Amino acid sequence: MSLQFLADGLFAGALIGLGAVGLTLTYSILRFSNFTHGDFISWGAYLTLAIVGGIAGVIAPAGRFMPFSFGWPLIVAGLLAMALTGLLALLLDSALFKPLRRTGHGIVMVIASFGASLALRALLEFLFTSEPAYFSRAIQIAVPLGLGIRVTPDQMAMMGLALVVVIAMHLLLTRTHIGRSMRAVSENPALARVVGIDVAAVIRATWLIGGALACVSGIMLGITVQIRPQMGFDLLLPLFAAAILGGIGSVWGAILGGLIVGIAEAAAVQWVGAEFRSAVAFVLLIAVLLIRPRGLFGVREG
Repeated sequence: MSLQFLADGLFAGALIGLGAVGLTLTYSILRFSNFTHGDFISWGAYLTLAIVGGIAGVIAPAGRFMPFSFGWPLIVAGLLAMALTGLLALLLDSALFKPLRRTGHGIVMVIASFGASLALRALLEFLFTSEPAYFSRAIQIAVPLGLGIRVTPDQMAMMGLALVVVIAMHLLLTRTHIGRSMRAVSENPALARVVGIDVAAVIRATWLIGGALACVSGIMLGITVQIRPQMGFDLLLPLFAAAILGGIGSVWGAILGGLIVGIAEAAAVQWVGAEFRSAVAFVLLIAVLLIRPRGLFGVREG
């Protein structure tokens, strides 16, 4: 039996987990399910692609870092796109969600986020067309690791990137003032406001961080697969499944939930069939909601 599904599942899980971290932060602090998060993934990938194209147009195209398919322009473009995607999320909050928060109705914000998701996707398709795009068309040779497992250099690089980003998020939430403020607002917004925490600043930071993390997920997916306007929307169900499975508000829970969802989907492809892949996240989501609604690392609300 080939164990290739483990490698494929770990990579897909890391990608899903990173996206789920941003989603769980948004949900735990803003108290609504944000359907636009998937589209931030798509926008992050396309913004990176556009900046890479701009760099190549101004400066002679640079060589890639062997054996990877990318070079320094993608790294620079990725950092800029993370900031731009965060600003896009912040702009959307200022224009749409901030006025709606005054109503106090979470369902209104959920419906609004669904409508904003459709608009963002349509605008992306209008600007870049629906044709798939690629950061690079370089052909990579998978490296054998034993036990029938093969991975490409890009996949190994993206796994390393995911690990660095998760550690950075952990340090941000546990060692910085804004991180501790975010955790306080997540626990009790009213009490956090009473003790002097700037809740508005925390909300702005949440959108910026969530957008940046979505951008990283989009870059990972774009480098290893392809870039499409629908790519983020297709990840929404696995993202929600991972966030709920890990426990809302838990960074490490979101990562673990993403890994579980990714491996489960890859196993389904190998043992059952690719047509059942999308059903795996749905089954996991329903199972968690029925058996342990607060997730693996969530706390019971009382």
